[in-house]
Amino acid sequence: MTSDQEPVRILLAKLGFDGHDRGLKVVARMLRDAGCEVVYLGLRQTVESVVVAAEQEDVAVIGISMHNGGHLTLGPMMVQAVANAGLGIPVIIGGIVPAEDIPRLTAAGVAAVLGPGTPIDVVVASVREAARSTYTTP
Repeated sequence: MTSDQEPVRILLAKLGFDGHDRGLKVVARMLRDAGCEVVYLGLRQTVESVVVAAEQEDVAVIGISMHNGGHLTLGPMMVQAVANAGLGIPVIIGGIVPAEDIPRLTAAGVAAVLGPGTPIDVVVASVREAARSTYTTP
């Protein structure tokens, strides 16, 4: 849990074989410019590699970017893996997620879902809100 005065430490990654990382790089830069500490893992990460890095880097939030349609599988897997590791770190999903899938993701424990064109202030506020929360599995 962090206060609004502390920089939020967030890990950003792309899961699976999705090779589209331009949006994630833009988000990383936006968050850095807003005072966040960004750990950027980049492309082709596994759920397990993200959990290990999140623990090693002592992050407050995990952000994963989805553009390949795997959000309904990989999002809940990420949340469960974080819970299984006993980390209690909230997970935010960004990218291409149909509106009708958002309730399923939030029910699975995803802290926020941010689509293309989300204003910078909303992205930063969502990250800060997630960092302030105490995560528990649904």
